[in-house]
Amino acid sequence: MGTFLARRLLILIPMMFVISIVCFVIVDLQPGDYASQFMNNPDMSKQQIESIRAEFGLDQPAPTRYYLWISKIVTKLDFGYSFAYRRPVGDLIGERMAWTIAIAVGAIVFQWALAIPLGIFSATHPRTRRDYALTGVAFFGLSVPDFFLAIVLMFLMVQAGVTSVGGLFSGPYVDAPWDLAKVWDLICHLWLPMVVIGLSGVASLMRVMRGNFLDVSGSPFITALRARGLPEKQVRKHIFKNALNPMVSIAGMQLPEVFSGTIIASIVLSLPTMGPFFYDALLNSDQFLVLAFLMLIAFITQIGNLLSDIALAALDPRIRMQ
Repeated sequence: MGTFLARRLLILIPMMFVISIVCFVIVDLQPGDYASQFMNNPDMSKQQIESIRAEFGLDQPAPTRYYLWISKIVTKLDFGYSFAYRRPVGDLIGERMAWTIAIAVGAIVFQWALAIPLGIFSATHPRTRRDYALTGVAFFGLSVPDFFLAIVLMFLMVQAGVTSVGGLFSGPYVDAPWDLAKVWDLICHLWLPMVVIGLSGVASLMRVMRGNFLDVSGSPFITALRARGLPEKQVRKHIFKNALNPMVSIAGMQLPEVFSGTIIASIVLSLPTMGPFFYDALLNSDQFLVLAFLMLIAFITQIGNLLSDIALAALDPRIRMQ
């Protein structure tokens, strides 16, 4: 296991280097730059716009700008300077990272807590009305956009008399010190983004779990276990353990998907996460902020795959032997 971890971590370094080049090239292909938004401003002269480009190094060739950016990351962990916010990118991301991780982890826990038992129930009652009903609910969850679901739930909450909809805190608790009342207010607000962001994942994971459970149930070794007289409860444990392996592989990709795939829902719900921040950075051509977000997603993807491989090795002795 130690050799496996060392090899994966060593692969991570050149992989992130290649990703950094791809991300920089893609962002640099975006028409215009941060200073371009001032070109139609009558209060800004051409000389002022050129001075802004010179101030942020936007007048340098692309290879020079990439070298300056990547060298600061490697030597100082400095991800650059935000043009729009006039602050270091690392500070801006740090302010929103905790809430982003908390909401993402909460959505993933919500997905797994519902998808696994519903998938098993659907697999153990195949081609019944309950199975068809769950399948219909799953397809509905997959087809409804998360931002539309957010709007509908917020409308229903307002109709039900809820005065504080959206965000993570009610107005009086936004800047209040932490106490039990503020924690309870957070819990009352947190369920909405967890449901909105996690519902489509519940639908897809449930279908995967159902298919895996049915495939393993028909395997020859399960038939052999039943033929030897093993109690059905023990047989179900073997089925569940083997059906869970593909789910663990999927888990490694869930965190970056939650990070990057819920930008519009986060804007609708007024969540202090990285999604709306990334959207604003794209509109403002805030190059280094966009690059930092893309690199963060790439790094989380690599770490998620590594953690899923470790979990698979812990669950399946065949993988450990390899």
